[in-house]
Amino acid sequence: MTNEIHLIPRAIEAAAGGPGLQVFGDDYPTPDGTCLRDYIRVSDLADAHVRALEVMAETGQSGAYNLGTGEPHSVREVIDVVERVTGRRVPWTLAPRRPGHPAVLYAATRKAKAELGWTPRFPGLDSMVRTAWAWRQNHPNGYGQP
Repeated sequence: MTNEIHLIPRAIEAAAGGPGLQVFGDDYPTPDGTCLRDYIRVSDLADAHVRALEVMAETGQSGAYNLGTGEPHSVREVIDVVERVTGRRVPWTLAPRRPGHPAVLYAATRKAKAELGWTPRFPGLDSMVRTAWAWRQNHPNGYGQP
């Protein structure tokens, strides 16, 4: 996993025996102290972009949209789901907070729903992790590897 920066694939790779995960801060004002983020499958992002292009072709209008599930999940929650789905421990270490990172960051999806008629097909964290784990099992060289 040479260049992967996203938490779910990194946690899966750690569970599969790759490098351990770093958790950047556990002192945020959140329920478990780790930051909250909005995780989304890349196929859902692609679907939203296709829908935006279709709307632009139909109406001649374009816009800016927040794309996500609209549901924040903590870093610890992602680790817990990866461990549950894979049946493997995710080795991780605590690292200092990254400067400037907000405690909570997630998409406001109302505009995409209203103007594009778009909602993610895989909104649940469990389904995202299950499909990512299935992909990883079919690609034993891991993320970012040929």
